[in-house]
Amino acid sequence: MIQIKEVISSQDVKDFVGLQFKIYKDDKMWVPPIIKEERKTYSDETNPALKIYDSKFWTAWKDGKCVGRIGAIINEDYNEKISKKMGRFTRMEFIDDKEVSRELFAVAENWLREKGMEFAHGPLGFTNLDHQGLLIKGFDHLPSIASVYHKDYYHGHISELGYKKENDWVEFRLTLNETVVNKGVRGSRLIKRRYGFEVLKFEKKSELLEYGGRIFKILNDAFQELPYVSPINDELAKKYIDEYFEIINPRYVRIILKNEKIVAFVITMPSLSKAMQKAKGKLFPLGITHIMKALKKPEVIDLLLTGVVHEYHNSGAAVILFAEIQEEMMKQGIDQMETTGIFETNHNVIANWKNYEHIQHKRRRCFVKEL
Repeated sequence: MIQIKEVISSQDVKDFVGLQFKIYKDDKMWVPPIIKEERKTYSDETNPALKIYDSKFWTAWKDGKCVGRIGAIINEDYNEKISKKMGRFTRMEFIDDKEVSRELFAVAENWLREKGMEFAHGPLGFTNLDHQGLLIKGFDHLPSIASVYHKDYYHGHISELGYKKENDWVEFRLTLNETVVNKGVRGSRLIKRRYGFEVLKFEKKSELLEYGGRIFKILNDAFQELPYVSPINDELAKKYIDEYFEIINPRYVRIILKNEKIVAFVITMPSLSKAMQKAKGKLFPLGITHIMKALKKPEVIDLLLTGVVHEYHNSGAAVILFAEIQEEMMKQGIDQMETTGIFETNHNVIANWKNYEHIQHKRRRCFVKEL
């Protein structure tokens, strides 16, 4: 018999977070989060999203053991934007037992119905900067810390529960070479002259932090029409700035200005996937050493965020951003870039990635079901 338990106490949070480490214990492709930071997600004191969006979390128990978890979120800002009553399921993990997954989804769906929701979709987070989508292809490739990884049986469980495809993201691994980089640099020079763009480079985190709030305003503008996106307020932006900017190497960030106003930005960073695996969920005593080494001597660069204000979408600003980052990578002897998830319908960006020596190695999916 399956027992469902709502996450309320600190011990409940420990069980919820700790389940991942049991399910993926022997999985060589899983990148574990830092346990201490992960627990902060479920505290009102450290995660303002819990005050902004209605949510609940549950664990599933069988024979005295935690065997599954799930959360449900209602993002009213997004629902207002699309004029639909959508609830989100999130952070589900479960053993390969269909009774467990059925009971978990039942409790999340029932709560969403009680709240007046007409559809459930996911996996989605509080905002589009949380992990999104279920991995359905690419289980033999190490994910970036900005991507997702799941057990391959999850897809079958969710499909049997009546969920259908809503959207897919695809991810690429790009290999740079001098020809591609030089072509980008030439195009970048022409666009800079045409529009009078100024490119900002950074050596210190303190220099970059000055632009943190302004970057999120651009992010809200650039992403407003995309699925699952709602505006990120100042309090939530500060949380993300504190999380991301703490580990960013400013060398791999670029901002474009036009008349002293930000019109575009790109945030990339050295891949921390292997370092996080070595850390095994803990910064101390050795985890922080592995992470710092990866930041200083990267082998792969992960693309995290790119944003261009609507007014300059067709200006070629993105060409400048990527030319700048790629030139920096070549200087540092790095030729591998892991892209973030891009909607499969974004044909322009996908066509650009295919100009490189590349593999399209991962696919993740957002599912939807009428309640």
